[in-house]
Amino acid sequence: MDIIIVEEENDDTVENGESSGNNGEHDETIELGDSSDESDASTVDSKEELLDNLDLVLDQFSDPFDDDDDNVDDADWNPEVTPRKKKRTGLSSVSPSPAKSSRTASPASVQSKRGKGGKSKVSRSLPFSISEDKWKSADEPDIEPTQPIFRPRLTPGVQLVSNASCSPLQYFELFFSKSVMRTILENSNAYGAMRHVERKKPWEDISVKDFKRFLALVIYMGLLKCFQMTDYWRKSDIYSLPYPPKIMTRKNFVRICAALHLSDPKKDVENDAKKGTPEYDRLCRIKPLYQDIRDACRASFHPFQNISIDERMVASKARHGLKQYMKNKPTRWGYKLFVLADSLCGYTWDFFIYEGKMNLEQSKGISYDSVMILANARLLGSGYKLFVDNFYTSPKLFRDLLAKKIWACGTVRANRIGHSEKLAPRGNIRWFREDDLLFVEWKDKRDVLMCSTFHKAFNGNTIKRNVKGADGVWAIQDFPVPAAVLDYNKHMGGVDLSDALIGYYTVLHKTRKWYRSFFYHFVDIAVVNAFILHQQMAKMKKQKPLTQKFFREALVRELAGTGPEYTSNRTEPTCSTDSHLPKYLSGDSTVGRQRCKICHSKTPVICATCEVHLCFVPKRDCYNKWHESVRTIWMLGSIFRLRGARRLLLTETLAIGGPKYAELVLKLGADAPNEIPLKLL
Repeated sequence: MDIIIVEEENDDTVENGESSGNNGEHDETIELGDSSDESDASTVDSKEELLDNLDLVLDQFSDPFDDDDDNVDDADWNPEVTPRKKKRTGLSSVSPSPAKSSRTASPASVQSKRGKGGKSKVSRSLPFSISEDKWKSADEPDIEPTQPIFRPRLTPGVQLVSNASCSPLQYFELFFSKSVMRTILENSNAYGAMRHVERKKPWEDISVKDFKRFLALVIYMGLLKCFQMTDYWRKSDIYSLPYPPKIMTRKNFVRICAALHLSDPKKDVENDAKKGTPEYDRLCRIKPLYQDIRDACRASFHPFQNISIDERMVASKARHGLKQYMKNKPTRWGYKLFVLADSLCGYTWDFFIYEGKMNLEQSKGISYDSVMILANARLLGSGYKLFVDNFYTSPKLFRDLLAKKIWACGTVRANRIGHSEKLAPRGNIRWFREDDLLFVEWKDKRDVLMCSTFHKAFNGNTIKRNVKGADGVWAIQDFPVPAAVLDYNKHMGGVDLSDALIGYYTVLHKTRKWYRSFFYHFVDIAVVNAFILHQQMAKMKKQKPLTQKFFREALVRELAGTGPEYTSNRTEPTCSTDSHLPKYLSGDSTVGRQRCKICHSKTPVICATCEVHLCFVPKRDCYNKWHESVRTIWMLGSIFRLRGARRLLLTETLAIGGPKYAELVLKLGADAPNEIPLKLL
């Protein structure tokens, strides 16, 4: 299978009309004066540039919290994913860009890039010198670095336990729980009542049932697209959709849209009074839901060994300071998020919103800081393999990650290692090592530069390419390829997979308020992550999962109350207790000690999940012995589910685990095979 070289798009970011460099992490562009033959047109160019950046200047001085326009307008319903600039009349059709590019056109390209009019660029280099003599060929042997030992904090995969299959609504409520919905309703009702003070008709509070139906219609509108919001309730021959009027009237839907508010209005007023001070919180209006969604994403799933970090754009042209401009991205205008996703299934495990350049004294650049924030070894564990693109890769970042026992691999910008293009045949490999870092160059259609802390320079892998021979005939040929390139192509697409799943049936649409765009994106994250949990659970049970379309349809029916009723014996999914963390009985290790369940010695330690007192010292490691025994009994209990099979289970336990495990079964009781999977695992 052909390997496609992953190339990162230009990542030019503009904040309020200013180029967003990364305090040393971005390549800085220094604009030099135009040449003498262009001096006559300098005045005209400056006027054109002033006009083209007028919108960005207006964004900077506009009030992002203007509450005058709260009504839902049909013309604002469908979002423009890639907004286009209006052409200026009376001026040249070629206008300067709002910001100059600060990233190369491709992570693998090493061609010399010169700006308009021969403008030069200043690039950073590595803290060590690189000469041509330092490079080695693929024939020279390389010592394979020590491979990471994978020790995650929790068992990778879905962190749920249930004795029955879960419905789409139950998966969704892991992210939009009842407490989260209550908080949104309290703030929305307070905001709606505040807006209706001067109106004759009093405000009618939104109920939980109405809010669920509102969410059902929002997800339904992602499945079935209409150009205007009112089209869902139109009584014409072309439309006449029966489902939306069955769920909610258009007037009630518009009322909830206008009142939707995520934060406490009183706290918003207090926060707005702090504008211009360090205490001002730019994310105050989304903070409650923002943090709840992040916590739920981390609690419901634990990533497998391969993870990736990349950017994500939420399309918007709102006049707000958080809005970014990324010139060569599919979504050029919008809010920028940094996302950590599982490379295998695309689950969004953690993310945060980019707020702009802040705390420059403490920052080491957004590319460095974003990775260190998301790749939290305390929450993840050790032995993870992180894949990033050339926006993030730097020797300091990779060394600091290695100190946290997180290995990394990524593409490198040519100017960051002082690389010079060298003519070489296709498939040529050369490399060098600097302490724990491997730098490898591979010649494909263009030079591909990689940096890794866990790869060997060349393992003998090959890749197929369709090449035109000297006689003009195309033929398949094998070319050598570094293992770092193969693994990068395989595992870097975690965030891209998550973006694709969101983009198929996105619920995002234009709104009058900037924070509602985040609300709709959080709904997208919740639905897609719930769908991935459903897929993983079906895979564990060797069942065929639903497609995302059918999953969303079932979720809409349940939220709206029009779907099949679920019986009461269907258990709610809860976060797994697989962590089995030990804890002390009291603050003093000698007070309140209890007898160990296995050796009967006194111990101050108890398993927080099993609620069993166990020794946890080097000479008496009863803690691990107990949990190994429980796991063995759980496996046997999955075989013998019938009540009254105690003797058969005891016989099998004696044959497999020995008398110690059999004794443990007798202690747990006759119903242990049915109770252990729910109580302990």
